[in-house]
Amino acid sequence: FASSEGSGLFIGLAGTGAAGGIAVTGFEWNVRNVLCYHRSHPLPQIVTMPEYLQRRFGGERIRMYLSGLSLLLSIFTKISTDLYSGALFVQVCLGWDLYLSTVLMLLVTGLYTIAGGLAAVIYTDALQTLIMVLGAVMLAVRAFNAIGGYSNLEEAYLKAVPSKIVPNTTCHLPRADAMHLFRDPISGDLPWTGMTFGLSIMATWYWCTDQVIVQRSLSARSLSHAKAGSILASYLKMLPLFVIIMPGMISRVLFPDAVACVDPEECTRVCGAAVGCSNIAYPKLVVELMPSGLRGLMIAVMMAALMSSLTSIFNSSSTLFTMDIWRRMRPRASERELLTVGRVVTVLLVALSVVWIPILQSSGGGQLYIYIQAVTSYLAPPVAAVFILAVFWPRANEQGAFWGLMAGLVLGLARMGLELAHPTPRCGVPDRRPWLLADLHYLHFAALLCATVGAVVVGGSLMTPPPPSDRLRNHTWWSLSQEPSQHFMDGTSQRCPDGEWYPAQGIPGSLPVCIICATWMPSASVSPWSPSCPHNHCLSLPGSCSAALGSRQATEGLPALRDTTESPFWTRICSINAIVLLCINIFCYAYFA
Repeated sequence: FASSEGSGLFIGLAGTGAAGGIAVTGFEWNVRNVLCYHRSHPLPQIVTMPEYLQRRFGGERIRMYLSGLSLLLSIFTKISTDLYSGALFVQVCLGWDLYLSTVLMLLVTGLYTIAGGLAAVIYTDALQTLIMVLGAVMLAVRAFNAIGGYSNLEEAYLKAVPSKIVPNTTCHLPRADAMHLFRDPISGDLPWTGMTFGLSIMATWYWCTDQVIVQRSLSARSLSHAKAGSILASYLKMLPLFVIIMPGMISRVLFPDAVACVDPEECTRVCGAAVGCSNIAYPKLVVELMPSGLRGLMIAVMMAALMSSLTSIFNSSSTLFTMDIWRRMRPRASERELLTVGRVVTVLLVALSVVWIPILQSSGGGQLYIYIQAVTSYLAPPVAAVFILAVFWPRANEQGAFWGLMAGLVLGLARMGLELAHPTPRCGVPDRRPWLLADLHYLHFAALLCATVGAVVVGGSLMTPPPPSDRLRNHTWWSLSQEPSQHFMDGTSQRCPDGEWYPAQGIPGSLPVCIICATWMPSASVSPWSPSCPHNHCLSLPGSCSAALGSRQATEGLPALRDTTESPFWTRICSINAIVLLCINIFCYAYFA
C-alpha cells in the first residue's frame, strides 16, 4: 500500500477529485491485487516478472524489452510524478523553489535507499504507512468539520465556482455528476465503460506484473504472508475516497479561486501552470486548515509517502536493469559490479525524470493523476495481454508474444506522441485535436490496444511452431505441478532422476546443482560430460563425483528453496478475508455508482 500510495497519488487523487468528483475512486477500488496471488512451486528463484516470461517463452528479447519498458514507465509515470508532486507540496507549504525542493528530497531519499537496500525500503514503508493513514484521517476529519459534515459536501461542491472565469464557457462549473462513480460512456470524463474494461487491463498490469508490486510479493516470507499482504493493501485501498479524494473536493469548496481557477493568467500566478491548479488541492488544505503542530505532521506524512514510493521505485528499477539487462551482457559480473551499476542507473533515471517534469506539469489538463493513467494506458496493455496469454494459453509462443509486444509499442507510442503534440486545450480554446484524441478516451484505447495485441499474439503463435513442452511445465495455469523444474542459460532443461536441484552460488548463470552427486547440471555451452557421474546427467565439479557426498555436502552454502505449503488455518483466514473484502467492495460500488 505504501509503495503504491506515494505523494503522486496524494496530490493526484485529491486534484482530480477537486476537478471532477469521486469517479477517480474507481482506480483505487479496483481490488484485483487480491486476486493476483503468486502460486509458488519448488522452482529456482524468480526475481523479476520479465524473468518469468523469459522462462515461459525462451529467448532473450522479450525479457530485455520488458525490462527496458519498465524503466521507461518508471521515468514517465513514477519517478518524475513523485518528484514533482513532492516538490509541489514543499513549494506550497514552505514557499521554496520547485527544483530546489526536488534536489533536497532526492538527497534525503537516496541516502537510505542506497545504504539499506530492499529490507530498509520495506521496513520504512511499514512505518510510514501508519503515519500516512493517521495523518490523512486527521486532515479528513478537520476538512469535513469545516464544511459542516459529509451531508453538506455535494451541495457545497456544486457551488464552488471561482470568481474570475473565462466568459462564454462552462469549464469553471463543477460537474453535475460529481458524486457518481459511473459516468456517461461518451461524454463522461471517466466513462463507466472505460473504468470497467480499460481499467481492468491496467490494473492487471500494475498489480500482477509491475516490478514494484511483484517484488513485494516475491520477497514475502511465505505464500500466506504474500496473500495477507495483498488483502491488507486492498482493505487500505478503500480509504482514499474518504481521506484523499473527498478532502480534495472540500479544498475546492474552501478555496475555489485557487484550486478551481480557469483563467490562464490567474492559474499561472497561483501555481505556475496555465492549464489549471487542481494539483495544489491537498497541500493547500494542509497549509490553510491544519494548526502548526498538525501541519508539521502532514508535511512529514507527505515526505514519508514520497520517500516510500521513490525508494520502492529506485530499488525495483535497479534490480530490473542489473538482473535482466546488465547481467545478460556481462554474465560474469561480480556482486560489487552489479551493485555499482544499479546505483549509477538509479542516478541516470532520476536525472531523466527531473528533465521530464516541465512536460508532465502541463499534461493531462493540469491533473497529475490523469496524466499518470493516460501514459500507462498507452504502454502497459500489451504487457498485460502477453502476461494473461502466457499464463492461460499454452499454445502462445515466443514469436507471437514478441511481435504482439512490438505492435502494441508502435500503437501506444503513436497515441502518446499525439497526446504530447496536441495537449488538452485550455478553457475557452476550441478542441482541434485529432479524432483519436478527442473522441477516443484513453481508457477505451487501453481496452482496444489490449485486444489488438492479443489478436497479434494469437495469430503469430498459430502461424509458428508450438512451444516445447519443457517451456510450459509449471509456467502456465494448466501445467502446474509440485515437481521441480530446472532451467539453464541456454534454455535447455534436464532433471536428475534421484536428486533435487538448487541454484549454484558463484557459477555464471546460476546453473543448478544435483544434491546427490554434488555437480552442476549441463547446458549446451558447458562440456565435457562426466563419465564418472552415476546419474549420467552431471558435470564434475573440482574433486570427485560420487553419490557418497550426499545431500548435506552438496547443498552446503547453497540457498534452500522455500517451503510453499500453507497452514490450513491461515489459508482459511486469508480466503475469508478475501471474500469479505470483495463484498465490501461491491457494496461501495453499488452505493456510489
